[in-house]
Amino acid sequence: MHKNVSYNCRVIFLNKQILLIRPKMSLADDENYRERRYFTAWTKLKQIEDYQLPKFVQEIVGQMSVPFGDAVIQTPEAAIGTEICEELWSPLSPHINLAMDGVEIISNPSGSHHQLRKADRRVNLIKGATTKCGGIYLFANQRGCDGDRLYFDGCASIAINGEFVSQGAQFSLKEVEVLTAIVDVEDVRTYRNRVRSFQAMAEKSIPYPRIKINFSLAIKEQFLVSCSKPIEWKYHSAMEEIAFGPACWLWDFLRRSKQGGFFLPLSGGIDSCSTACIVYSMCCLVYFETSKNNKSVLAEVQRIVNDQNYSPTSPQDLCSKLFVTCYMGTSNSSEDTKNRAKELALQIGSNHLSIVIDVAVNAIVSIWTTTMRIMPKFKVNGGSEIENLALQNIQARLRMVIGYFFAQLSLWAAGRPGSLLVLGSANVDESLRGYFTKYDCSSADLNPIGSISKTDLRSFILYCSESFELSALKTIYDAPPTAELEPLSNDGRIRQTDEEDMGMTYEELSIYGKLRKQKSCGPYSMFVKLLESWSENLTPKQIAEKVKFFFVKHAINRHKMTTITPAYFAETYSPDDNRFDHRQFLYPADFTWQFNAIDNKVQRIALSEIN
Repeated sequence: MHKNVSYNCRVIFLNKQILLIRPKMSLADDENYRERRYFTAWTKLKQIEDYQLPKFVQEIVGQMSVPFGDAVIQTPEAAIGTEICEELWSPLSPHINLAMDGVEIISNPSGSHHQLRKADRRVNLIKGATTKCGGIYLFANQRGCDGDRLYFDGCASIAINGEFVSQGAQFSLKEVEVLTAIVDVEDVRTYRNRVRSFQAMAEKSIPYPRIKINFSLAIKEQFLVSCSKPIEWKYHSAMEEIAFGPACWLWDFLRRSKQGGFFLPLSGGIDSCSTACIVYSMCCLVYFETSKNNKSVLAEVQRIVNDQNYSPTSPQDLCSKLFVTCYMGTSNSSEDTKNRAKELALQIGSNHLSIVIDVAVNAIVSIWTTTMRIMPKFKVNGGSEIENLALQNIQARLRMVIGYFFAQLSLWAAGRPGSLLVLGSANVDESLRGYFTKYDCSSADLNPIGSISKTDLRSFILYCSESFELSALKTIYDAPPTAELEPLSNDGRIRQTDEEDMGMTYEELSIYGKLRKQKSCGPYSMFVKLLESWSENLTPKQIAEKVKFFFVKHAINRHKMTTITPAYFAETYSPDDNRFDHRQFLYPADFTWQFNAIDNKVQRIALSEIN
């Protein structure tokens, strides 16, 4: 806090001395971030003030005051400037003015979260900055979960004049990673000198305050050392990102929450099996680190399993210690899903349970019938829609209650202290549509797939079947998604499928979600955009009905987002309203004005075709 104003700052040290406190000038206030709630942006460009250090800091560093503001550090060989996190993304990034004032080295301490298919944005921004202005760019990023829905994924890097010379890991359990590179500052000066427009603009630049230090960055015997060679950036595939990002996030939550492992209701469908695969991926990452003698990771494992002599012998061995899966069947469950869950659990090594919860379901229904003297029926048995839905919901909600009960007592039964974190498995498309029961087993402590689309999860299942050699996933991939909450047919086959229940396909849901959030479309603008892409296969009236149906379902189910399980943030059309999608949860489901506008548009198109 400077002059009673709170700033988000970077503090630059050298040999136990504070050289500069640099406040952030562009704050992140979109999507997941609300920096202005806590901080104020520093707007005094190229100005510094005197900052009086707190007394306890004075005693440590031996300084009474230090420079505070927008300045650069001048060493004998080069000048070092700073831009912080969001400033790289802003239209008027500081690196432009810094380069114009002759600053050769620009460092960026960042808090940039992982997002599917986002890594190239950071790479392109750094590459573009140093291509346009020249210079050496040092990008450092946080690693680990933020105690919430975000995972910061590292990817530290060093670039010079549009080329990368060092790349850090994107997903790793190591808490600290140091990158080094050898570069020639003269290459920066030569590069800039060749761009004559740069020279003309730099000549007019207003200088930054410079804090001069007698500290050399140069290697003394330069003739013995070669500069680092340019490298091609290595990207993870989207499926690798799903495998590693949420896995690292889960590991951080597990070790920091001091819990004993995870509990997952495993239905044998794609969603819960994807969650199981992510936990297995976490076990593979942890086993890899312990096999490489990472003592800090091994110490965390031993603390979690309450055994100071334990060392995992395989990912499956570790999975048996950290992961309990449970198939919660009813009379509406098929043998196929039960067997698929059992086979996957066997292959990944989880401690698997298979239980029947009919007695609990029947107990709840009997309370109702005893009190109200009327028996609800499923639709296939002659019941109404409201009866059918209520009978499905009670099964789903009991799975949540039973799941938490087992999660609390499973370690006790095994003679270990603590309890298990409960995992949920609702994907982003189902959350968007509201296709889940409020307070069912989608209600959990954490959800690693909560902002990943069904389309990506299907591809992820295939990826895991090959990369982790899990043959059970092939039959899971081929099976139609189903909630298994309605009675089976007489021959034991599933009648109920997710897409039939929802009235739309998962592919359509992904399109709706991206248009609603990424393109900021309401009903009418979404209809107009879909006319462009769907008109070859659907009539305007059919498109209109689909759009209206989606928005009605989204509106009446929006309230479910107020209780949705905290999910790993991976997709930019997440409907999570906790910090990302701030919208009301009470919508006018008839959308009178918008739907009338759509109908009028359909009529005008029809008349134009007649004429």
